[in-house]
Amino acid sequence: MDQKNGSSFTGFILLGFSDRPQLERVLFVVLLIFYLLTLLGNTSIIALSRLDPHLQTPMYFFLSNLSFLDLCYTTSTVPQLLVHLRGADKSISFAGCVAQLFIALGLGGTECILLGVMAFDRYAAICRPLHYTVIMHPSLCVLMASASWFIGFANSSLQTVLIFLVPLCGRNKIDHFFCDVAPLLKLACVDTTVNESGLFFVGVIILLIPMALITFSYGRIVRVVLRIKSIAGQRKVFGTCGSHLTVVSLFYGTAIYAYLLPSNNHSQNQGKFISLFYTIITPMANPFIYTLRNKDVTSAMKNVLYGGCDSR
Repeated sequence: MDQKNGSSFTGFILLGFSDRPQLERVLFVVLLIFYLLTLLGNTSIIALSRLDPHLQTPMYFFLSNLSFLDLCYTTSTVPQLLVHLRGADKSISFAGCVAQLFIALGLGGTECILLGVMAFDRYAAICRPLHYTVIMHPSLCVLMASASWFIGFANSSLQTVLIFLVPLCGRNKIDHFFCDVAPLLKLACVDTTVNESGLFFVGVIILLIPMALITFSYGRIVRVVLRIKSIAGQRKVFGTCGSHLTVVSLFYGTAIYAYLLPSNNHSQNQGKFISLFYTIITPMANPFIYTLRNKDVTSAMKNVLYGGCDSR
């Protein structure tokens, strides 16, 4: 990367919402509450999945992976944003920016693949119930989860290197609240068409292949459910799958808007609010979407709480 006037390049300025001081105050309070709810909800899912034997199933194994991922994803951006919202210093070091981009891209890619794996798990449970325990063997579950993390961060490594190889010629003001792909490329002092095309191609693969698996899985699930004569049985299946489809829609909808649509289709401020949605709102909402009206989780929570009272 080029250096400014021959001096060492020390870091970037994250402009964020600095042009709206009143909004910064409101955002600080709202995002702090959302962040605390994110920590509480996702930590509870992970703890319950470990403590209650009835939740030690493939479905909750993948859900606890998703909760851990959401905790990491939110923590990689929101605490720094909260500091910037309350202070005058909006800077981030060069190494910090590289790390933030690497982690955000890695976790985002991992979630894309993990949601596809979770859809396959539901397909196996509903469409192949007699063979479910054989198909979703614990070793296969670990392998699929590990592959999701590996592919996500392998993709992130490639994209991060490609982005920071682009010369910036001393430009260091990022019109965003964290180091993301599009705002960083806008700092480039050379034509980035080739870079953007390559990143777009990789993004299509990471997003659309899992989406194809999700579409296939839920297409088959719908066909099976429609054959169920019991209305109660249909509601139970649609309740479980509906939660996952809601999460998929929220995540993929915002990801496609942010990374696949041309940036000139929306303003920079719109991009910032879309980024807020998938960095804090979606991770906060996921535990509540999955556990809302979920009797297994409610029962597990009661068992853990009452067990603690009894032990005392």
